[in-house]
Amino acid sequence: MRVIAGERKGFRLDTPRGEQTRPTSDRLREALFSILGGVEGLAVFDPFAGSGALGLEALSRGAGTADFCDTSTAALRALRDNIERLGYGDRARVRRQDARRRMAADHGAGVTYELILIDPPYRMLPALQMHFALHLPALLVPDGLVTIESPAASGPLDLPLAIETTRLHGDVRLTVYRHA
Repeated sequence: MRVIAGERKGFRLDTPRGEQTRPTSDRLREALFSILGGVEGLAVFDPFAGSGALGLEALSRGAGTADFCDTSTAALRALRDNIERLGYGDRARVRRQDARRRMAADHGAGVTYELILIDPPYRMLPALQMHFALHLPALLVPDGLVTIESPAASGPLDLPLAIETTRLHGDVRLTVYRHA
């Protein structure tokens, strides 16, 4: 895996070993950021971070800050190493925390983001839908975007956000929602 574009284009990213983490492929990240367009200066949240590929891609493309969380020790080690090697220590915050708890805590604290990049374990999606519906609208600024990766065979999640687009890329569905 590598950073696709921006100031750190071509940098290789460490990924945790094992099957616990499923990194977003280079091709899918390229498609995602092509859909999103410019991310310069945005506050980004990567709640199921893994190696941090999505949030780090956003930082390389000019995002202002990125908040990451994950619970896997191996993923957090790879993520912290990636942040250090890419020189983003001053623009990235990492927490060892369950994404659902982090979303609920940020919602309660009034924290907002301009872009939320969600790539959860697919088996968790049915259980996450209600949680996303409750917290995502409060976590997004007006006109903010959230992207969700899911299996191609499933439809977009039913959320109280406007669907900007949904596209299939192989066996993955990529849906972009906008907070109207």
